Amino acid sequence: MPSPAPGAGSLPAAPGGALDDLRASVGLQIADETLLRSIAGGLTEVEKLLREVVRSDVQAVNDAALHLVEAGGKRFRPLFTLLSAQFGPKQDDHVIIAAAAVELVHLATLYHDDVMDEATMRRGAESVNARWDNTIAILTGDFLFAHASRLVADLGTDAARIIAETFGELVTGQMRETVGPGPGDDAVAHYLTVIAQKTGSLIATSGRFGGMMSGAAEEHVEALRRFGDIIGTAFQISDDIIDIASPSDELGKAQGTDLREGVRTLPMLYALADPGTDPRLTELLSGPIADDALVQEALELLRVSSGLDRARVTLSDYAQRARAELTALPASPARDACESVADYLVARTR
Repeated sequence: MPSPAPGAGSLPAAPGGALDDLRASVGLQIADETLLRSIAGGLTEVEKLLREVVRSDVQAVNDAALHLVEAGGKRFRPLFTLLSAQFGPKQDDHVIIAAAAVELVHLATLYHDDVMDEATMRRGAESVNARWDNTIAILTGDFLFAHASRLVADLGTDAARIIAETFGELVTGQMRETVGPGPGDDAVAHYLTVIAQKTGSLIATSGRFGGMMSGAAEEHVEALRRFGDIIGTAFQISDDIIDIASPSDELGKAQGTDLREGVRTLPMLYALADPGTDPRLTELLSGPIADDALVQEALELLRVSSGLDRARVTLSDYAQRARAELTALPASPARDACESVADYLVARTR
């Protein structure tokens, strides 16, 4: 079992580098040094638990399962679980277990997403489907889902029901995206529903678990759930904007990933809905774009289209709604940290 959860005072002091990384992570600004060390120490325990639970005596399973765990990432979902636990009086192993479980679910979806997207890279490393094959990637994702379920089973029947419902939301969101909007459906509304299910639902569960496991008041647990749902959707909208507006050297990856995959993100959908959009852009957005020069042309047209501006307005609306949910929580450094995430999502797209 992991050692006590953040806030208990018995966590190991996090190294200075880890604290700096945490300050920069997803725009999270924590001025309170005690809170910062508590969260950083909790994340250290989560990392230990992640590596413990995915290990297997079968070398092929072990290698594939550890591949993405060791590739790192922002770990926002466990971070938000630990932060949400600050609103309750009870700090124990259950917070760490819940935080590790939501990250395992997230990692499992990445293995499956890479198969569907035919991706070759993930977090700066070769994707599992590229390094091994699609079958290994799918089975590894299933393996991580299984271990996430096993962890949550130790948290009680309510937690098990919640994670099962979250699985359902994640799969439904993927199905919606795969099938696409039906005849007469509003494409923007369809897209926002997809990203709420694919991204918002698990972040909502992260906040809910943190509040529940720490014994937070029911109204505070619900506020954390709603905040997570909204902020998760906002994260995807923010990424959509950055994929178009930011140069490759700032992105750390090739621009126009969605254009290359033929995925119509929010700025594109808004542009397509505007009768004043350049017909050339409408033509380019009719399918995947393989040619680098055409990708660049589409990006330039998108940057001057109404779609990008409308997406920024929508993002600001989501950030404002997220901040409003936080007013139900008691004033504290933890609430301030949550609010800083909403501010960052808007600021990073300007």
